[in-house]
Amino acid sequence: MQALYIVPILAILILVHELGHFLTARLFGIRVLEFGIGLPPRLFGIRRGGVLYSFNAIPLGGFVRVVGEDSRADDPDSVQNKPRWQRAIFLGAGALMNLLLAFLVMMLLVGFRGQPQFHLYVAEVVADSPAAAARWQPGDRIVALDGQPVRDASQLIERTEQAAGRPLRVTLLRGTEQIETTVVPRENPPPGQGRMGIRVLLEPAARLTVESVQTGSPAAMAGLRPGDRLVRIGMYPIEDAAIYSLLLEQNAGKTVELTIEREGQTTTLQLAVPPLSAGELPNLGMTIRPTLVTAPVPLWRVPLDGAVQTVVLVAQMVQGLLMLIRGEASLTDIAGPIGMGQLTSEILQLSPEPAWVTLGHLTALLSVNLAILNLVPFPALDGGRLFFVLVEAIRGRRIPPEKEGLIHLIGFAILLTLMFIVAFVDIGRLLSGESLLR
Repeated sequence: MQALYIVPILAILILVHELGHFLTARLFGIRVLEFGIGLPPRLFGIRRGGVLYSFNAIPLGGFVRVVGEDSRADDPDSVQNKPRWQRAIFLGAGALMNLLLAFLVMMLLVGFRGQPQFHLYVAEVVADSPAAAARWQPGDRIVALDGQPVRDASQLIERTEQAAGRPLRVTLLRGTEQIETTVVPRENPPPGQGRMGIRVLLEPAARLTVESVQTGSPAAMAGLRPGDRLVRIGMYPIEDAAIYSLLLEQNAGKTVELTIEREGQTTTLQLAVPPLSAGELPNLGMTIRPTLVTAPVPLWRVPLDGAVQTVVLVAQMVQGLLMLIRGEASLTDIAGPIGMGQLTSEILQLSPEPAWVTLGHLTALLSVNLAILNLVPFPALDGGRLFFVLVEAIRGRRIPPEKEGLIHLIGFAILLTLMFIVAFVDIGRLLSGESLLR
């Protein structure tokens, strides 16, 4: 049933897109024949101000019909008789509304949920490297560089680049102990080692709670129960999934002290960690549910963070589109409405976020996708129609409407064919049980 969440999401995205066209049409005096909510067949309609507002049976978005959209019309209020700049804005308004919706959703998520916190860990230390000389260890958390907090790998790389050849003070957190170290990033490091000689791991901060325990498993033998929150292994706080996995790997085949929180009380248990098996993490016989840790964002920064995250989504979408054009991705990597429903269900099951946050992220992502795809200069899409406006501006005269209409008709037929192929792939993937998150 979780897959059905995609229906109202797509309906909202398409309706918002069409609302952009409708509002700009009214703004520029383009005569609107019909603004439809949902898709035909029509249930009923209300006529106001010369516009038919129709309510239709299929609850998937909406549509706008304007005079002269598909052919030249003598009506002065036809879209074809408007200046080029007005036609361009009218055509791009749908995508702009989708980008605006994505920004508003991301801003609301930042404001109400806060900003996820991340931890930067040392995952591996190369022998004879600056980090090895400073006695860094796997599992150490990098907290600050020269007293300035470091929150992600890009900050670490940037600051170590700037400090190449000079001492850099690095604050580490090892278990519960804060350690001050000094390293000298190499100016000419060996290939693949980096200036510090470490491999790092960036992990979102999360509280880990036991969801289920198998009878007779190591977790059950230790006395773990559903609802227990994992606090510490030995002296190392469990503040995210990465450090938990790393600590299990380091203590495979040993008995460790596991501190948990149960009903508000802290308890220490003796946990026998099984040995590694075929390179996999020790199986404790329990499932863990992570809950992401977030920090409040100052009100003045909420719009900025929302904008930054929207730009990141746009960049990811453009990158994916370029991969498809270059042949680095195939049609099997694309999902239609059926695949989107499957994706929604899978994400909701795996996400450590509350459902409303996950659905919000998905709404913003799909809204950006709809905006970018519609701006692709392909016939029948808004981007294709914008391309004809651009050609008209360069040539100084318009391509005959009959020829343009034929090109858009061919483009629409190609798009329909692609939609059928994608739907076929989606159904095949669904029937085979293949995951979209592979």
